[in-house]
Amino acid sequence: MHPTKNHVAASPTTIRNLMDMIQRAVVIEEEKLELILAAMLARGHVLLEDIPGIGKTMIAKAIATSMHASFKRVQCTPDLLPGDITGSAIYNQRDQRFEFIEGPIFANILLVDEINRASPRTQSSLLEAMAEGQVTSDGETRQLPAPFFIIATQNPIEMAGTFPLPEAQLDRFLIMLNLGYPEYTDELSILEREEHGNPLDTIEALLTMEDIVELQEKTREVNVVRHLKEYIVQVNQATRTHPDVVLGISPRGGVAMQRCAQALALIRGRDFVTPDDIKTAARAVGAHRILSRDRKPETSRAVLDDVLNRVRVPVE
Repeated sequence: MHPTKNHVAASPTTIRNLMDMIQRAVVIEEEKLELILAAMLARGHVLLEDIPGIGKTMIAKAIATSMHASFKRVQCTPDLLPGDITGSAIYNQRDQRFEFIEGPIFANILLVDEINRASPRTQSSLLEAMAEGQVTSDGETRQLPAPFFIIATQNPIEMAGTFPLPEAQLDRFLIMLNLGYPEYTDELSILEREEHGNPLDTIEALLTMEDIVELQEKTREVNVVRHLKEYIVQVNQATRTHPDVVLGISPRGGVAMQRCAQALALIRGRDFVTPDDIKTAARAVGAHRILSRDRKPETSRAVLDDVLNRVRVPVE
């Protein structure tokens, strides 16, 4: 099934069809799937933090399979080198010259599994790609495919042999999500889907990469009225003065919050943002950008919830 560009641009139901297709294979809360797709439409990246066996890798594969996208995976280990991700120059003896061999980062969707197992040097090799959509090697800059979307995972409970991501790297991820254990009926559904085959085999590719680029452009056209911009600024400034916080949400975090809210509005069938879009985006965009005094992620999430409860929601 190949929808036309005009159909994709005009109909958010196409994104809903995409979500339904993905949910054939994976069990994931609708709002969290919306957020992951919103990050892609906002030209951002996603960090999934949760215990092993929750389905983080399956979700990434399902999203890639539902589109005509090139998909590659990097399994991070302490001995992984930057060139193992970005690529490197190899000497061609026949031609007597160096040739650049592209690494797995040259893909539309890249799964970086257990990113906190990679060394800080290797983690930093992703920064330019995430921020600029390009890779610089041996003084030459190479553009990555468009769209370019990273889904990274990390295990929060197994700390041996890991290198926690610094705040600057965390800030490069548009959203950070914890998937959590499935409910009873959802876990039963997982067993039923896995009984006789691979659930990913049920997924068909619905969108091309050209469709995604067009949707990304349409996301930027979604309107955010002035009083909602003020609401975002008020939420962010409240995190900076909270007594439990050392470092609050930066202006770049505010831009990320607005872009995520715009993408959510498009997915939900609107060309304008509502306060609910901002609240949903704030929790996914803001918590990992807050550095609490005790440096615990649960404290940062509690601070953000407290701020969202205290800051007055604008009304028309």
